[in-house]
Amino acid sequence: MIANPNQLYFSPEDYLAGERQSPIKHEYRRGKIYARVGVSLPHVIIAGNLGALLGNHLLDNDCLVLPLNIKVRLEEANCYYYPDVVVTCDERDLSSNEDFILYPSLIIEILSPSTAKFDRGGKFTDYQTATSLQEYVLVSQSEMSIECFRKNEQGIWISQTYSGGEKVNFASLDFNYQIELIYQKVPGIEVRRKK
Repeated sequence: MIANPNQLYFSPEDYLAGERQSPIKHEYRRGKIYARVGVSLPHVIIAGNLGALLGNHLLDNDCLVLPLNIKVRLEEANCYYYPDVVVTCDERDLSSNEDFILYPSLIIEILSPSTAKFDRGGKFTDYQTATSLQEYVLVSQSEMSIECFRKNEQGIWISQTYSGGEKVNFASLDFNYQIELIYQKVPGIEVRRKK
């Protein structure tokens, strides 16, 4: 996230009005507006692969797979973020005409060197305020590695990491696919196998 440290507070309404007219995407966090960082070719390929796999998997379900260009509104955290891929199965989102969703069940962020720390820290903390969220997934674009955080019955987030040769499981969607399909056609990926 890139911000001007001298910027003033913006209301969510001002942010949304400006975002609807802006050719550049921005995220909103507690009154501050941040320009989204550009993405690499591997980032776009991975997001496309995930969008296609999830879309095909959920074709006959009442769920929407939304890659790259939809905001998630986190009311309690006072944030709007653009996840790389988000899935919602909530009727309130499915019937909405807004340019954001409120009830994500799965959020996927593809890590880059400039965003990885925030995606693992502050952004994950903010995402946890969405009570509908069941899984948060962090995907490396430099090696074949996917970390999935799942909320258990006690509300505790448990982490599981997948690497080369394994099936990736998004339990909330009954999604089980070989990790190699997610990284298909991504240049320069090294397969890392668990020991």
